[in-house]
Amino acid sequence: MSDKLKYKRVLLKISGEGLSGGGIGLEPKEINAVCEQIAALSKAGLQVALVCGAGNIVRGATLNSKTTIERVTADQMGMLATVINSLALQDVLTGMGAPAVTLSAVEMFAVCDRFTSRRAKTLLNEGKIVVLAGGTGNPFFTTDTCAALRAVEIDADVVIKATKVDGVYTADPMKDPSARLYQELTFDQVIKDDLKVMDHSAITLCKENHIDIIVCNLMKPGMVENVVKGGNAGTRVTNAG
Repeated sequence: MSDKLKYKRVLLKISGEGLSGGGIGLEPKEINAVCEQIAALSKAGLQVALVCGAGNIVRGATLNSKTTIERVTADQMGMLATVINSLALQDVLTGMGAPAVTLSAVEMFAVCDRFTSRRAKTLLNEGKIVVLAGGTGNPFFTTDTCAALRAVEIDADVVIKATKVDGVYTADPMKDPSARLYQELTFDQVIKDDLKVMDHSAITLCKENHIDIIVCNLMKPGMVENVVKGGNAGTRVTNAG
């Protein structure tokens, strides 16, 4: 990867399903493929913070809707599940020569350190990948909102939401062959049209703090590299018209 990077520090949001191949639990092949892409970014000199979802293990809202488990408890279970995913990412990345450290919003001293913005920024400046676990530490907030909040707290230049599609489309490209890829959207347009980029709390946080969101395909060779070098890849959501 070229040293000509547009950004110094990014917040990368990945889904739990991206670590499982769309199933339940952790799939080694998928974890390795994701971590290879992330490690390459770090080794190129980019400061990388990660937030991972937990849909491969448990979704609080879904669990609450289908059982008598209270929503607060279900969301707490989801927060703990993000720690499981984060520890897996931490060790695989470190094993690839890209040292990573997990910081959690939920205190788990025997497992990982507590998140503070100061600690996270210190680690990033030392060249470590920082894996941010435990969501926001509060129920009723998604990991999308966590990603946006942490991006603001650590002074990230951009939020990159890594998916298995090339960006945001006018319709589901798997169902509609005529669906077009948006190259750029405004935050206002995303909110007005209820586009499924990130939840509205995350969109609002990024909008108010002038942090662009780029949706791209983590698994497509060269796409994330193109994004961090400022190329025309994925869909950018910005305040600019």
